[in-house]
Amino acid sequence: MEKKSLDLWVGIFVLLGALALFFLAMKAGNLSSISFGPVYPVQAKFDNIGGLKPQAPVKSAGVVVGRVGAITFDDKTFQAVVTLNLDSRYQFPKDSSVKILTSGLLGEQYIGMTPGGDTRNLAAGDKITMTQSAVVLEDLISQFLYSKATEAKDGK
Repeated sequence: MEKKSLDLWVGIFVLLGALALFFLAMKAGNLSSISFGPVYPVQAKFDNIGGLKPQAPVKSAGVVVGRVGAITFDDKTFQAVVTLNLDSRYQFPKDSSVKILTSGLLGEQYIGMTPGGDTRNLAAGDKITMTQSAVVLEDLISQFLYSKATEAKDGK
């Protein structure tokens, strides 16, 4: 009888461990907050998306209002085309702007959306023209080092 009780507790412990691993995998894959509600896709073009990934959040005022659906490359303009799947509950003006932001100093990247003032709202298939690309930390460091090297060379 005691062996069956021990086997039951070991089984419960293993099941709880598997559930914890599943939860961690969902959080790491950014899949824990996927919404299955209706969405409308809009597109935005960026010169540089940095480390932005599909399923990254789209936030407005700190609230998740959608997710990045797909990222493709336009070989005519040489820009990244990002499809944003916005939740149908949230309607944004046509002149809204988007930029790629980073959570913290080295955190994940997400899309920040700022509403405009147009009376017409975005609809499925619309394109957002006002975009700001990601700030790449390596580019900032190289610009800083280059300016310091130039100052040293000029004797300042």
